[in-house]
Amino acid sequence: MPTTARRPQPSTSEAELAARLRLAVSRLARRLRRESVSDITASQLSAVYTIARLGPLTLGDLSAAEGVRPPTMTRVVASLEQLGLATRTVDPADRRVVHVAVTAQGEELVRASRYRKDAFLAARLRALRPEERAVLDRAAELLERLATPEQQ
Repeated sequence: MPTTARRPQPSTSEAELAARLRLAVSRLARRLRRESVSDITASQLSAVYTIARLGPLTLGDLSAAEGVRPPTMTRVVASLEQLGLATRTVDPADRRVVHVAVTAQGEELVRASRYRKDAFLAARLRALRPEERAVLDRAAELLERLATPEQQ
């Protein structure tokens, strides 16, 4: 009878910690979304952030970066274009390829949104004791590691 490799089950404390982290991160993300400087949707804001961070990229690359199907991203980009936050241009070498870039208005939205969210968090952090801030500094490093895809 062949043996199958089983992943070790998390201990109760690991499972409880995972649930607490998931809930805390979700609540913090939801709270930060409320600090946005615009009424655009979360998917629109995420796409603008990605375009601003990665620079002009193809619609396919943006879809992959956002983890959505191309038709969904086409709709998101069309709405961003209508709002003046992004532009689409057809690749002159291959007219089937569309490149997406953020506009100056989109860059300003990203800058203002980041500033507001950072200011919100900074104000909350100022209310903590220095040792609590040190714990969060270490926790931020660990959360960054958790969020990074595993190396294959």
